[in-house]
Amino acid sequence: MLTSATTPCCASSSFSWPSSSAASSSTRRRPLILLLHLPPPSVAAVPIPSSITPSASRLRLRDSTMAKAKAIRVHELGGPEVMRWEEVEVGAPKDGEIRIRTTAIGVNFIDVYFRKGVYAAPAMPFTPGMEAVGVVTAVGPGLTGRKVGDVVAYAGNPMGSYAQEQILPASVAVPVPPSVDHKQAASVMLKGMTAHVLLRCVFKVQSGHTVLVHAAAGGVGSLLCQWANALGATVIGTVSNEEKAAQATQDGCHHVIIYTREDVATRVKEITSGKGVNVVYDSVGKDTYKASVECLASRGFLVSFGQSSGKPDPIPMSDLASKSLFLTRPSLMHYTSTRDELLESAGEVFANVANGVLRVRVNHTYPLSEAARAHADLEGRKTLGSIVLIPGTDS
Repeated sequence: MLTSATTPCCASSSFSWPSSSAASSSTRRRPLILLLHLPPPSVAAVPIPSSITPSASRLRLRDSTMAKAKAIRVHELGGPEVMRWEEVEVGAPKDGEIRIRTTAIGVNFIDVYFRKGVYAAPAMPFTPGMEAVGVVTAVGPGLTGRKVGDVVAYAGNPMGSYAQEQILPASVAVPVPPSVDHKQAASVMLKGMTAHVLLRCVFKVQSGHTVLVHAAAGGVGSLLCQWANALGATVIGTVSNEEKAAQATQDGCHHVIIYTREDVATRVKEITSGKGVNVVYDSVGKDTYKASVECLASRGFLVSFGQSSGKPDPIPMSDLASKSLFLTRPSLMHYTSTRDELLESAGEVFANVANGVLRVRVNHTYPLSEAARAHADLEGRKTLGSIVLIPGTDS
């Protein structure tokens, strides 16, 4: 029987990272699949001051302790060319905040959505970016549990990771285990937590389920395929060409459909003997919605978590009634809104990277100053795997 979409995500679990290498080794000896019963966090949650909003949490000007840094700034909406490489001033962290020197920055399609205006940025101009790894260079007054030199990562709000330095609420930063490379961490945290939420919270994939993953060779798609396979599901992936089909197969797809040559719905019905799949993970949107609905089994779940091809047309309720289907449009932020949820989700991702369940391909690195080129390549479908910006390579 299918799991309800409202089932809490490991509600009683929480996570804290070990601080020693020995403890890290212990983490790697845990079971390969999922860590569902984890000890309570040892670091208390740090509340975000009410004065901090997503727009105010970006790079900001200070009247004292100013530090010069460079960042990508967007002054008008549009194509990659609107991103400018500019000098900014970064101040001292206030109560509940830390300052980090970024070492690796993840590039995600959501950054494109904000740059183009599909999603509204909190203010103009703005610095894009929702994911980064960095070294703590300063902590706010009275803050405990963080110290200069700590390696931390964050994903989600506040926007502003395309920068050499950044001010962050301490509550959004999670420790990066020594076993995980900075570029790996920067490329996997947002995508990995998205995969965790989709597979373990929105719809709990179990052994015996059949899942369909659109864009199976993409950043999130690759992780979904690997993780779903490890959970015992039969994985069907859609890709655009032979090269991506080979990667999807390596990532655990039992069946790969090249949608430029085959009709997806027809092929899924053949693979499943007409039954359909239990869940479709769809990050494409407009171009795939109808096929996704056709591919679902009775009482199946359509999980729409992106729209790289554009917003789907309005959806008639009758489309769902024909097979008693479920449709959901989840947001990662709603599933990691508490400190415990954040630590649990990030913890499972990093543990599965360390254990080898998740293989992270950082196939493309660009200097931070060339973020526009990275965006152009991403939108032009010239990339395979994850994209990382490296601040240290800029002048």
